[in-house]
Amino acid sequence: MWKWLHSYAKSETQYYLCAKFLPPTAFLSVVLLSVGLVWGLAYAPADYQQGNSFRIMYIHVPTAIWSMGIYASMAMATFVALVWQLRQAHWAMIAMAPIGTVFTLITLVTGAIWGKPMWGTWWVWDARLTSELILLFLYLGVIALYSAFNHPQVGAKAAGILCLVGVVNLPIIHFSVEWWNTLHQGASITKFQKPSIATPMLIPLILCIFGFLFLYVFLTLIRYRNQLLKEESQRPWVRALVNTTINKQS
Repeated sequence: MWKWLHSYAKSETQYYLCAKFLPPTAFLSVVLLSVGLVWGLAYAPADYQQGNSFRIMYIHVPTAIWSMGIYASMAMATFVALVWQLRQAHWAMIAMAPIGTVFTLITLVTGAIWGKPMWGTWWVWDARLTSELILLFLYLGVIALYSAFNHPQVGAKAAGILCLVGVVNLPIIHFSVEWWNTLHQGASITKFQKPSIATPMLIPLILCIFGFLFLYVFLTLIRYRNQLLKEESQRPWVRALVNTTINKQS
């Protein structure tokens, strides 16, 4: 039943398939982020308690969501690589790691900026903040562990194991505001009942969430294509691609 997937396991096929998805993901990312950020930062009504300082959530909330989403995607890629021995899945995991690192760093920085006027301090050892900081260290650990080995495959497997171990931190991040008494506010848009954000504020936030999603996919496709070229540099299809590119430029 799954034989039709075998053709997509080839690195050459994946390389050209990624190229087909680059334009639409770039377009969707630019459109959604442009509309969402302009709407949220300029036209959404001010919050009755936080004033205009709440507007940083249009960057903070999407990057926070996808900082966890990217890590979960890395863990799934690692699982596929270890169970089905697909080395490309390891390369996908490595391609996503720096993107997740940047998203997590943006989450922490914007959270600190938002927390200063709300809490009167840039940082507190709150359960949500601390577990998000641990997520940043996990990302950095994956990148460092992959780079620590001379053989890329060994480094990828070691980094993948660390990635799987770190998955335990994701539910801690998500449920920390429910399990512990924290300063960080609870869920606003992922509740089963009606979201606690007014619709004029919620719509641009949703647009930003999907905009950052397509940005993450776009950046991953670029990095994954480069990873394929790096790992398959001695393969005939890469040499043919290089020769074709040189001929077109000459």
